[in-house]
Amino acid sequence: MINITINKKVFEANDNETILDTCKRNNIYIPTLCYHPDLKKEAKCRICIVEANGKIVTSCNTFVQKDMIIITENEKINEHRKTLLELMMGNDPKLLEEAENELVDIAKKLKISKTPFKKLIDKPSRGYGGVLHVDNNKCIMCGKCVQKCQITQEVFAICYDKRGVNTLVTPYLQKKLDDTVCIFCGQCSLSCPTGAIKEKDYTEEVFKAIKDPTKHVIVQSAPSIRATIGETQGMPVGSKVTGKLVTALKQMGFDKVVDTNFAADLTIIEEGTELIDRIQNKKPLPLFTSCSPGWVLFMEHFYPELIPNVSSCKSPQQMMGTMIKTYYAKKNNINPKDIVSVSIMPCTAKKFEAQRPEMNTSGYQDVDYVLTTREAGRMIKKAKIDFKNLKDSDFDPLLGESTGAAVIFAATGGVMEAALRFAAEVLENKKLEKIDFTEVRGLAGIKEASLTIAGIELNVAVAHGGSNAHKIIKLVKENPSKYHFIEIMACPGGCIGGGGQPLSTSKNIIQKRTAAIYDIDKNLSYRKSQDNPEIKQIYQDFLGKPGGHKAHELLHTYYIKRNKV
Repeated sequence: MINITINKKVFEANDNETILDTCKRNNIYIPTLCYHPDLKKEAKCRICIVEANGKIVTSCNTFVQKDMIIITENEKINEHRKTLLELMMGNDPKLLEEAENELVDIAKKLKISKTPFKKLIDKPSRGYGGVLHVDNNKCIMCGKCVQKCQITQEVFAICYDKRGVNTLVTPYLQKKLDDTVCIFCGQCSLSCPTGAIKEKDYTEEVFKAIKDPTKHVIVQSAPSIRATIGETQGMPVGSKVTGKLVTALKQMGFDKVVDTNFAADLTIIEEGTELIDRIQNKKPLPLFTSCSPGWVLFMEHFYPELIPNVSSCKSPQQMMGTMIKTYYAKKNNINPKDIVSVSIMPCTAKKFEAQRPEMNTSGYQDVDYVLTTREAGRMIKKAKIDFKNLKDSDFDPLLGESTGAAVIFAATGGVMEAALRFAAEVLENKKLEKIDFTEVRGLAGIKEASLTIAGIELNVAVAHGGSNAHKIIKLVKENPSKYHFIEIMACPGGCIGGGGQPLSTSKNIIQKRTAAIYDIDKNLSYRKSQDNPEIKQIYQDFLGKPGGHKAHELLHTYYIKRNKV
């Protein structure tokens, strides 16, 4: 440890950390745009400048030295920052009109209302697949999106093209993103500090549907949303706001508010049944989970030979969409064509998933509009709802009951643990007291466990993020019989770190959100999917037996081989 002076106060610092690291550890504010704690430090934006021993330096890549004297803010530093920010805004003066934006936050602190610089070149703006929208005029070349795509995800859908003022972040040869290996995970948009890459916004379409008296508008909310949407309303990271969210959605005018967690329980019954069938009847193993549409696209692009090994179960979003326009419609005597099915998801890839042509087993598009956590947060603000002070409400019945097993779908390892809670009881043929499989929890890139259930040694693995997906699949190819069951989530941390979550996500933020999810699970009355009374009822009244003909018709799907270009 060494002593350094920051803003006339002495602090201890590690001799291998940067000025920015030391300041962040001691809650000393330094603005950043290109910095991300989990990415390579490239010092591109230079907004993090400070004065160190009388010289202006970038704090993100300047290491502390013994007796260093640092000033993080004064008139000279702020003028430098202001000029840098105004230059960044030059190609799009409307950047300050963005609602959620790291650049806007810094501009407000520096009291910048406009830029004196004018646009040098008009750059392209276009949408992709009804999922993402890219406006290169807003891009400041921070490089975080490229790092996320190429290093964190190892997808390589985007790169730099051209030089100088003409430089673009774009798919290779400026192809359409739809024609590349993009998995629409949205990690690029999650890391973008200016809104140059963002999700396709469907909030106006949903507001319009709510106002249409001829439509019955029903909304489902994913497991992770209850631990993240509070951030969009100024609440601390990890706030548990399930009841407030339901109240807000009802105040917004949705006819019914149901819980995607119900469908997550449904997924576990179907996927767990599929796993047991494959083990007992020597069908293709390992079985890969299918809840993450980003992972499914990843598999279809890079490893289509794994299609026989991927669970045929739809994701919880799509199972719920199907149940809404079949079971729910029938029970409530509503024509499915008059139902508008909306979902709130942590994931931009869910927008792509909802549009897949095979996701219409109800005879209609099963999910009409997918909103990210960010979009739902904007809708709450636009409706002028005082979210923090709302009273709690319950999800509507029929599709609203859920268990702790469903809640933990939000975290990496959660689907695996939920499936094990089901499979262990079925194989042992008795109620089990031990239902916490902590071996598959945590943020390690790859987690492995070997469990003995009913005399069967079950080898399982969990991976999250594209780079780890490549690694686990390599292990499978090297030893095909090593694993029985593998969970893969496209996004780091799982859905809790999804591309549609509040900006921006780091390991520290993911840990706090995950802790909230497991706390919710621990305190619920039902913690195993098979104990959900509404799940028992839907099989009895409508679906028949798990894995049966009707369940397969409505709740299962198929996959296709895609290009690797």
